Amino acid sequence: MAISSVDASTNAATKRSINGQVGLVVLTGIMALVSCWDAPFPAELKLQHIPTVVILLLMTWSTFACRFSMASFVCVAVFLWLHIVGARWIYSFVPYDDWSQSVSGSSLSQRFDWRRNHYDRLVHFASGILIAVPAAECLQRWGGMRPLGAAIVSIAIVVAIGAVYEILEWQIATFFAPAVAEAYNGQQGDVWDPQKDMALAWFGATISAGLLFRYRFESAAGGSVVDSVTD
Repeated sequence: MAISSVDASTNAATKRSINGQVGLVVLTGIMALVSCWDAPFPAELKLQHIPTVVILLLMTWSTFACRFSMASFVCVAVFLWLHIVGARWIYSFVPYDDWSQSVSGSSLSQRFDWRRNHYDRLVHFASGILIAVPAAECLQRWGGMRPLGAAIVSIAIVVAIGAVYEILEWQIATFFAPAVAEAYNGQQGDVWDPQKDMALAWFGATISAGLLFRYRFESAAGGSVVDSVTD
């Protein structure tokens, strides 16, 4: 009787986790479609949404194949939401100053004396914080690593992903016309843009790793992260 009760509870938790993840995939897909409506830069938007489609497909596959914890799945979804907003305005023109003006009466650029649009910096920093979570889960569940080791190596994974993406942007810049490459890369005239982006991702991942080292990712059946014994 006790075993049947545990099995029923586990199956219910698994079903809730899957339903929650499917809901996040559907919501994210709707957001991506809405972002294409009356887009100010339709050609560049298509390029920006290539990674959107890839990540959405991976999220859909992992919902039924890998069954990540909800913590990891939510982190990936939030990162993709931030990217979708950036893709809508190709990052360089995200109108956060207009949003700030309407809420507080002053723009962020005026308040902090910014000379460029910093939305891409926010997303790179957030990528470090958010992507370190599923990276650490993969290392624990399939790499057999303990929480501390997984947290440390997750930083390297985030930096490696960032480096690959910067190389991809470099190849796009050499393949497309200069105007298209600049619009996609969003360097805004900063020759050190790739290095600053990677530094922010590293900083974000370091913060996330500092919070992760005490946690062990359990089986995704329950979709939860629980306290573990420190290494």
